[in-house]
Amino acid sequence: MKSIETKELIKAIEELEKERGINKEYLLESIETALVTAYKRNFDSAENVKVTMDEKSGDIKVYSVKEIVKDVEDEMTQISLDEAKKTNKKAKIGETIEFEIIPRNFGRIAAQTAKQVIVQKIREAERNIVFTEYNDRKGEIVSGIVQKADGGTVVLDLGRLEGIMLVKDQIPTEEYRVNDKVRAYVVSVEKGIKGAPQVLVSRSHPDFVRKLFEFEIPEIYEGLIEIKSVSRDPGSRSKVAVYSTNENIDPVGSCVGQKGIRIQNIINELKGEKIDVIEWDEDPAIFISAALLPAQVMAVDIREEEKFAQVIVPDDQLSLAIGKSGQNVRLAARLTNWKIDIKSESQFRELLEKQENEDVVETEEAEEVIEQEEVENEEEVIEGNE
Repeated sequence: MKSIETKELIKAIEELEKERGINKEYLLESIETALVTAYKRNFDSAENVKVTMDEKSGDIKVYSVKEIVKDVEDEMTQISLDEAKKTNKKAKIGETIEFEIIPRNFGRIAAQTAKQVIVQKIREAERNIVFTEYNDRKGEIVSGIVQKADGGTVVLDLGRLEGIMLVKDQIPTEEYRVNDKVRAYVVSVEKGIKGAPQVLVSRSHPDFVRKLFEFEIPEIYEGLIEIKSVSRDPGSRSKVAVYSTNENIDPVGSCVGQKGIRIQNIINELKGEKIDVIEWDEDPAIFISAALLPAQVMAVDIREEEKFAQVIVPDDQLSLAIGKSGQNVRLAARLTNWKIDIKSESQFRELLEKQENEDVVETEEAEEVIEQEEVENEEEVIEGNE
């Protein structure tokens, strides 16, 4: 069938393979499958049809495929053995045989169908390329221009596709305006409506802070300093635990930088969010004490099995240790992954006195019971003697 410009079509397919990486065989198979559907739809045919397209010349051929049977029940899909042997003497029952058919005006339909398939596959290939590109960037920071910001979901123009920032991924204290340039953390890449890639981004994610540290602190990027954990109350405060195996490196000082310039760059990106940089320690008591900064800690009692820590602080440090609405202790608990209970020195002393008093009462009651038992035993002995 040569009613379409088959050579030009094959040439276009070959160029697509070179330029866009769309496999030629895959594209030809897709076109053939689409042509079968187009044939059945346009010719209202119930017969089994096979369409082939020559990968060199581009010639299109249509075949009617029939099953060889003993008794024919459906002439559209079946053929007798005697009839089949007229075409192929080696034909056997249970096999299939193909007859080339030349449908009228199918060339125009084939050309239109092939064009639609090619356009569709080009779109799919582009989507897959973009999906792969951004899927590889998952966990990284990207920059985009705000396209939509109406108090709900913020849409960013990332270049080849859009970034979606849901309300929960926005910093509550920030206001986003159209045409603002915004940096955000790539949380995930999903295939949305009609297969189009959709990038979900966040500015509230704790790992957004982690990545900003990697950008600003060369020692972290190079692996000389490790970020052990991050806890965050977006827009208000973050705590970052850092550690270095190199004794010559001060992990906290390196992150803060001379005159605080390194940490200030991160704070500026987060629009003033406070950041506590803490040195990680394998001793949970030391780590928990550091995590409660800026409060001073007097003592930490660890219950390893329960991952519970009882912390004692000076009376004047209690409110600072707990923080406004419990923020400081809450962030410290997330950072260390320990349950933390804070008591002031006075509260702790009162608790001890109460326990001591309870112990005294229990001791006196125990002594009374013992005395009573001794009296009862003596009475039993006297009665026995009598």
